[in-house]
Amino acid sequence: MTNQMIALAKSKPEPGLWKVDAPIPELGPDDVLIKINKTGICGTDIHIWDWDAWASATVPVPIITGHEFAGEVVDMGRNVSGLKLGQRCSGEGHLIGTESRQSRSGKFHLDPGTRGIGVNVQGAFAQYLRLPAFNVVPLPDDIPDEIGAILDPLGNAVHTALSFPLLGEDVLITGAGPIGIMAAAVARHAGARNVVLTDVNTYRLDLAAKVVPNLRCVNVAKEDLHDVVHELGLKEGFDIGLEMSGNQAALDQMVEALVMGGKIALLGIPPGQSPVDWSRIVFKAITIKGVYGREMFETWYKMIAMLQYGLDVSRVITHRYDIADFREGFEQMKSGRSGKVVLNWT
Repeated sequence: MTNQMIALAKSKPEPGLWKVDAPIPELGPDDVLIKINKTGICGTDIHIWDWDAWASATVPVPIITGHEFAGEVVDMGRNVSGLKLGQRCSGEGHLIGTESRQSRSGKFHLDPGTRGIGVNVQGAFAQYLRLPAFNVVPLPDDIPDEIGAILDPLGNAVHTALSFPLLGEDVLITGAGPIGIMAAAVARHAGARNVVLTDVNTYRLDLAAKVVPNLRCVNVAKEDLHDVVHELGLKEGFDIGLEMSGNQAALDQMVEALVMGGKIALLGIPPGQSPVDWSRIVFKAITIKGVYGREMFETWYKMIAMLQYGLDVSRVITHRYDIADFREGFEQMKSGRSGKVVLNWT
């Protein structure tokens, strides 16, 4: 093995990513070295590519980006146990500390000192990734690499969807991006009675209908959600809302469509500050839970179990590119006419 690798880096504080030669990461005693096989392009990566206000305030330059990946362990630090060379894996991209009350009580995903690979530290858009062994998630043989490469966003969908019990409930999901579509698949798999997904992007609503059986897709630019509530025979509205769009109008519509005492899991991030009619939320006794990332590692256990026992999100991957064509992959993601885009590093 040479000491150099190919990587995609944010080399300059301006739009774009650049293909670079970088040193293969050196391991600490508790780290593993992962040879990357597949990576997914995330919405966060698009923000970094575009170098918007959030990215320019958050991401150091230069940095290797990317945080959705699957690969195999090729080297280990001297303290690592429980893993083996050649083991296929994905991994949790949130790197936590151990001093906070949240971490010390086992609520790792709430550690306020969390850093993200590909955002705050060197990431996975590279031939090799250094990752703490603690963060490694082994992949079963029946989960292929390209599904392993989208476990990070699937985990967001699972964490959000399973925030409240779904069995027999009527669920409204706003936002038909890949995570919203996967959340709809999880809700269906978990036994929800009616699952409705709203958006204004016809391509993604059509994709959602292909990914999730018996899903009611609603283009709210063309169809009134109240008519859909009547069509489904919902006397009072939806029991649970999963807000994945970051759109204030969608959240307002969700609040109106929920039953008294309804529950909302909020993953979508609106740009800047948004006006909220809090009195409406109070008078309807709505519970709102903010969702960030994945529960470490309960979400990983649950989503792998669901994938092994019938959950199928494979059709949410719509485009695949070799790393040499990464620019085309990013342009496809930015077009709004794709599901998940996967890059091949082998």
